[in-house]
Amino acid sequence: MTIRTHILGFPRIGAARELQSALEGHWRGELSEAALQATGRQLRARHWALQRDAGLDYVTVGDFALYDQVANHIQLLGCEPARFHFAPEQSPLARYFTLARGAQTEAQAQHAGGCHGHQAHEAGHHALEMSKWFDTHYHYLVPELSPQTRFSLACERLLAEVAEAQALGHQVKAALIGPLTFLWLGKEKTPGFERLALLEQLLPVYGALLDRLKRQGVAWVQLDEPILGLDLPGAWRNAFESTYWQLNQVGVNILLATYFSPLEENLSLTCRLPVAGLHVDGVRAPHELISVTDWLPAHKVLSIGIVDGRNIWRTDLDAALAVLRPLAAKRNGHLWLAPSCSLLHVPFSLEAETALDGDIQSWLAFATEKLTELALLKDALAGHPDDGALAMSRLAIAGRRASPRVHQASVAQRLQALSPTVDRRDSGFPQRQAMQRARLQLPDFPTTSIGAFPQTPAIRAARASHQRGELSAAAYDRQMRAEIAHAVGRQEALGLDVLVHGAAERKDMVDYFGEQLDGFAFTRLGWVQSYGAHCVKPPVLYGDVQRPAAMTVAWTAHAQSLTSKPVKGMLTGPVTLLQSSFVRDDQPRASTALQLALAMRDEVAELETAGIGIIQIDEPAIGDGLPLRRGQRDAYLDWATRAFRIAACVVSDTTQIHTHMGDAQFNDILPQIAAMDADVITIETSRSDRESLTGLGQFQYRNEIGPGVYDVRSPRIPATLDMVKLPQKASAVIPPAHLWVNPDCGWKRRGRVETEAALKNMVEAARQMRAA
Repeated sequence: MTIRTHILGFPRIGAARELQSALEGHWRGELSEAALQATGRQLRARHWALQRDAGLDYVTVGDFALYDQVANHIQLLGCEPARFHFAPEQSPLARYFTLARGAQTEAQAQHAGGCHGHQAHEAGHHALEMSKWFDTHYHYLVPELSPQTRFSLACERLLAEVAEAQALGHQVKAALIGPLTFLWLGKEKTPGFERLALLEQLLPVYGALLDRLKRQGVAWVQLDEPILGLDLPGAWRNAFESTYWQLNQVGVNILLATYFSPLEENLSLTCRLPVAGLHVDGVRAPHELISVTDWLPAHKVLSIGIVDGRNIWRTDLDAALAVLRPLAAKRNGHLWLAPSCSLLHVPFSLEAETALDGDIQSWLAFATEKLTELALLKDALAGHPDDGALAMSRLAIAGRRASPRVHQASVAQRLQALSPTVDRRDSGFPQRQAMQRARLQLPDFPTTSIGAFPQTPAIRAARASHQRGELSAAAYDRQMRAEIAHAVGRQEALGLDVLVHGAAERKDMVDYFGEQLDGFAFTRLGWVQSYGAHCVKPPVLYGDVQRPAAMTVAWTAHAQSLTSKPVKGMLTGPVTLLQSSFVRDDQPRASTALQLALAMRDEVAELETAGIGIIQIDEPAIGDGLPLRRGQRDAYLDWATRAFRIAACVVSDTTQIHTHMGDAQFNDILPQIAAMDADVITIETSRSDRESLTGLGQFQYRNEIGPGVYDVRSPRIPATLDMVKLPQKASAVIPPAHLWVNPDCGWKRRGRVETEAALKNMVEAARQMRAA
């Protein structure tokens, strides 16, 4: 029996977020390019050693990125957008970070305090748009494609990484995004242009790349084509056979990798493609494994993603072996085992989680533990089972199923008693709008911020000291109240119309609520990469959810007591709490979302009772949960939007409900977004070239809208004139009386100087709009 193991990718941030620290140091000008690259080499070497020590037959090279794997491919394929006007003398790394973060003028850098290092001298260009990587929480940089796009091979970085691994004695499998998926992930920048037309000139570059890898001694190249799990247009489906026939001529072994979704109508097509092997997702599409095994020719490698690469629950090894044994028999003992997808989406290791509850810890497996699970499965299939390890797995699986901490009778009883009208407001939007305007007395084009203000070193130090027990609860409370007073005072001085309390007390928009709700557990170092240097530490949602006590009311009421202007209550919505957590897999996600909605409904009701007239319920992750198949979307959107309404529809008509959608891609689900019935929706528009705004205008969205007038993720501080342009254009598709003026997102990771400079320009932009 020949069983081999491999992975599709590994977390790149490091066990202690070394990559994040190095990136931030480089951007501050404290770490040179050479030192940053050295950090990357050290991390790659450690991660390859972990794969080798776990007994994997191949280490994966090409999955590492200093910022984003799609951005890596933009440079690898030589298609940096011409609008950046890169000079020949600029280093590839400086260009790479300009694609990712944008660039500002010298004057902008000086105005912001000159705090962005190597970018200060660049021309002022906005960064590439970000979008969600399929249905994950990871964000990638979107390639910009047009008839003028040209491709050329720039593979020095990739080949150097292959050489690093080979020098360390590893058997290498290179991992790349496949050509069709790369084009699919891009966005046309010319009306009427179809990006698939670029395939003909892209394929020779891929062919040259495969040839270079072959000549360097790489036996297998993994080409990721997850779009085979989508409802593809006919032209895209038809392109696969000719594409892979051409690439197969190079003579290197291609492992075509699909994940995140069943293949369905693409199953037979995928199995017929002229490649040496196929990887399929056995976690998301277990029902297709028999069909894939039957359709895939016997001489081709079948790689089964049997360990969940998306979630942190321990694999039921007995159940996995029950699936694998008949498949191995069908393949005459030849099988590759892997996680379902890249392990990028799970934390690094459980080793540091010494403070985590022992029972809960026994239910979990992070990236390094998943490597061990692969080894156990391989040995068991080969007839050499580790009986002790298998027994421990059985004990943990049984313990989780039987644990009384997972289910609470009071939660089930409340769900059963829900009224049919629990998700409805008393009146329609026009009636509510009139009452809210009478109460709030806001000017045209009202200005507001989205939520969090900068988390300064002093705020973070106070929180850490309080958590260590060095700062008393009373002293911590006083310091946070002082920070809230500072945020309120600065917003008043700048002239904003609707204020926020700044969220000084919150280290994270999800953790803060999860720590106060039943059913959540928290890790110490369970970080995963969201984008670039931004990492999140998703809570572990292991059991039934309910709210024991108020979570935000005291802080928000304190802020409101400091000003006569309205202060928004700020909450994270139930679907975003769900999508931003590692969610239990023992009940439907819809049931967990409903539990979260009722918990947040209780908080909304108490905020209103405390006199808060505007409550913002953030749902930037509602698009994350969209099933990749259209046929499954309606059911998801029905329960997701109902969860939001249940959380919101406890208030009277005079209370204004906002929702922040961030950069969610929702133009194709606008009826369902409208069905959320928020009084005001705020959206990202600065990076996406106003696409969401155009869609809302064409849909004739009836409620109020706050299109983000600038990108808080970029170091650029747009001038007032730049901020005026977007509301002016918005007025052409949205009634001006329905428009708000706000940033794209919150300010948590920005500095105070740049935050105030940008808000000052934004307030002036609103004044100019009113005057016009």
